[in-house]
Order: sequence, then structure tokens, then C-alpha cells
Amino acid sequence: MAKDIFSQIAEYNIRQAEPKPGKTVLLVVGMQKYFGEIAEPILENVTSLIRGCRGNGIKVLFTRHGHKSKIDGSMMSKWWGDLIKYGTEEWELIDGIEVPPEDIIDKSRYSAFHKTDLDLRLQNAGVKDVIISGVLTNCCVETTARSAFDHDYGVFVVGDACATVDEELHVATLKTLAYGFAYVVDTKGMIDFLEK
Repeated sequence: MAKDIFSQIAEYNIRQAEPKPGKTVLLVVGMQKYFGEIAEPILENVTSLIRGCRGNGIKVLFTRHGHKSKIDGSMMSKWWGDLIKYGTEEWELIDGIEVPPEDIIDKSRYSAFHKTDLDLRLQNAGVKDVIISGVLTNCCVETTARSAFDHDYGVFVVGDACATVDEELHVATLKTLAYGFAYVVDTKGMIDFLEK
């Protein structure tokens, strides 16, 4: 399936680059129990990326989406009618992903940059490039990738380590990201690069 995805986006995925050694972070988006069924097919690729990055000295940060109230949810509450409640079981990260608490970015909007300290963390660490994986491709992953681009980071979206509710939305989003915001790469290629 992954090769098929990359062949479908090839027309737009024409730019190539490599993340800068020592100036890169992996951002794992929304791998929470709430999205468990959607995340399951990419879990192996995501955990491989995490191991590959950690094994090569690249910091890994994780986003965790949640709301303390409907007011906190604002438009998201109106749009979805259902929110991931802060502190609940479904708010927790998927079992098997080991995360030090200080490496979690709690957020309440699609973008991991919205009202969080993510940009400050990246700036303080001298980060120039962000590798992004996780869920949902067309919501939190896409919005975070666009925000990273607008904050002048090089953005690498790992297409086969992202997922959403169906392939059509996934492919359409990857086409859009490749066209205007991110280098869309595959898990194996990224790990091979990191291990060079």
C-alpha cells in the first residue's frame, strides 16, 4: 500500500532534501488511544522512526490532544460535538510508546504550535528541520506541518507513518503537503538516511 501512496503523489512530490544532522526533531502527532484503530496500521513504522531517531541522537517530541472543557474546545467542540477529554484513558498515548513526560506537548487545537511552547523549544534547541508522523494526516498532521513551514522550519512528513480515516483523504493531504509545504518521505528512506 505504501508504494501505491507514493506513486499517487509523485506528480507533486518533486522536491527533495534531507534533514540537517543535529538540527532536527521528530514530532509524533496524536498517537493516542482515542485514535487507536486508525493508528494501528502505522504503529510499526512510527515506532521504527522513534527508535531510529533516538538511536541517532535526534530528539523525539509527542503531541497529546485534549480539552478540559467545551469552552476550551471552542470551534472544535461545535464542529465535532465530541472532544477528547483531558486526563481520560482515551487521552493517553498508545501503550508501548515510551515517552518521558517532559517530551509531551499538550495541545487543544489541530496545530501543535497553537498556544504551546513547541516553537520556543525548537528555537532553544537550534532545530531547523521537523520530521512529522502520526494521526490524523488531514487534521493535526497537516495543520502542524503547515504551521511548521510558516515558522520557517524544513518539514518532512513521513507518508507511510501517518494515517487518517480513509486513503482518499490521506493521499489528497499528502499531495497538498508535497505541493506547498513539506518533503513527503517514507519510513525506510528516512531511517536509512539517519543511519548513514
